[in-house]
Amino acid sequence: MIDVGPIRPARYLAVLLAALLSLRVAQAADPQAYRMDLASTGNAALDATLKASSNLESLRERAPVSPFGLIARARADLDRLKTVLESYGYYRSSVTIKIEGDALGDPALADILQALPPKESAHVAVSFSLGPLYHLGALKVEGDLPAGSESLLGLHEGAPAVASDVLAAGARLLNGLEDRGYPFARVDTPVAYEDAQMPLLHVTFHAEAGAKVNVGEIHIEGLKRVHESMVRRRLLLHTGELYDARKVEAARQDLVKTGVFNAVTVRLGSAVDSTGGVPVTYVMHERLRHALSFNAAFSTDLGGSVGTTWTDRNLFGNGEQLTVAATVLNLGGGDTTGVGYDTSVKFIEPDFGHRDQQLQIAVGAVRQFLIAYDQSAVTTSASLNRKLSSVWTASAGLSAAEEHILQAGINYNYTLLGMPLGLSYDSTDLRSPLDDPTHGMRDAISLTPTRSLGHPSANFLITQVRLAAYLDLDPLFHAGTGRSVIAARALAGVAQGAGEFSLPPDQRFYGGGSGTIRGYPYQGVGPQIFYPPPCANNSGKVACAPTNDIPIGGTAIIAGSLEFRQRIVGNWGAAAFIDGGQVSSTLKPLPSSFYTGIGAGVRYYTPIGPVRLDFAVPTRVYTYDGARFQVYIGLGQAF
Repeated sequence: MIDVGPIRPARYLAVLLAALLSLRVAQAADPQAYRMDLASTGNAALDATLKASSNLESLRERAPVSPFGLIARARADLDRLKTVLESYGYYRSSVTIKIEGDALGDPALADILQALPPKESAHVAVSFSLGPLYHLGALKVEGDLPAGSESLLGLHEGAPAVASDVLAAGARLLNGLEDRGYPFARVDTPVAYEDAQMPLLHVTFHAEAGAKVNVGEIHIEGLKRVHESMVRRRLLLHTGELYDARKVEAARQDLVKTGVFNAVTVRLGSAVDSTGGVPVTYVMHERLRHALSFNAAFSTDLGGSVGTTWTDRNLFGNGEQLTVAATVLNLGGGDTTGVGYDTSVKFIEPDFGHRDQQLQIAVGAVRQFLIAYDQSAVTTSASLNRKLSSVWTASAGLSAAEEHILQAGINYNYTLLGMPLGLSYDSTDLRSPLDDPTHGMRDAISLTPTRSLGHPSANFLITQVRLAAYLDLDPLFHAGTGRSVIAARALAGVAQGAGEFSLPPDQRFYGGGSGTIRGYPYQGVGPQIFYPPPCANNSGKVACAPTNDIPIGGTAIIAGSLEFRQRIVGNWGAAAFIDGGQVSSTLKPLPSSFYTGIGAGVRYYTPIGPVRLDFAVPTRVYTYDGARFQVYIGLGQAF
């Protein structure tokens, strides 16, 4: 115990006052919870911008403040929100913020907040008075400019005076001049004048076009292994042509698409060179020459698979690509009978004989043990792939395969000689097939005339059409670009010139699995045959295994899918789908025996593509293995 001696009344009052002051300061330092009431302006876009700009809203949970800090935060929001209103054309607007019903200027507001019971949230109400919406009045462009430059603004008198639209008009003016041969053009920040009588803003743009010039010398910097001759051969820009910023950018993007550069940047000269044009320098940043990747997937029908791929992206210095891949297949699947493998070596020569034309040579070996058949094969192929436009690609090639197949106890040996032809369309604007498509279409048609040498020999033509479309629902529901997507696919295929049993088993069509009808096992939909396994004689007793129906495939297939994909929170998403189809001996526009599977799945979106987990069930009991559901795990969407 500490003896402080007798306390005189004056001293007692001083001690009591100090204690009260310290208590008040301690209370003021405590975080003051609050709830927000942000009034609507009646304009959804404006409301969203106001909410995103408010520190009161964005910092409410993650940055607690004292009562005094809350008042300061609210006062700062007055200017921030007023700026937003003006940017939307409401220049006579006002913002009112009240806390616990009191104005921010009330001297007693701090005491009111400190008097709140512990843990009670203060009520913050924000309201707006918009006033008249200002519109654009006279639009004026000043400076030394070519005739018709005013049309580049893209503005018109009478439009709402939205700040972002006015600034965008200045950017359009600058871009338009640069696209018309004026690389040294300059556009100042526009100046707005308020009309004295009407709610109008008169806007003046001042710009200088500078000299109109051609493309001067083109310099290439940053190359290490890539040959400069390859870059110049690819380059879409040429010295002497009229300078056009769009062409400069198109050439940059085209170089990035070669796959050998991480990035390509452009640097313009500040003055004309000896050619009388503006010098352009492309600075190249090469990708790592070698890449090693790993892949894994799982489904209850085909089991697991693990593989690796090694790639040389620039084998000889001209963007040649060599890829070696090896995958172990059928690790424990319910519709497989053993572990298999798939290996391949692929070489790609870019710009072979023509710009945007690739020569591709591939050699592969595959061994797989499926319920339908066992297969061992060695394959070779050579093809030319020609990019006809930004969305169209054509291909033609030759292929050969030497294979051994065991089906229903019968051994088949084939030599297959084919000439695959293809035409594809892709408007999804994605660099990798693993990326998540949110709009556009992916369509393809292929025709493969084939000569089969074996028992029996046959000539046949396999035709396949694949269609896939993706619809972004953001324009309808405003949930965010790419967050709600409907995806649909359709497949039709037919083999002509050979019957069901003269066609090699691996060339027939099979339904079921993630590629056609989820919910049914791989190759589980289609014609089947009754196959009794051999009986074993043990010590004079005959023991027979149960009989099985095994799929033998068909000469025609029709299938389709409809899937809804929804981003939920963060990197997580979900999907719901329905698949259907039929495999038969003839292509039937109106299938008579249609099989449907339904399911749902979870998606986790990564930088290299979504990781997919799907669960599907068949609507008909038609599975030779008795499975009542299927699970699929993989990288990338199902289609």
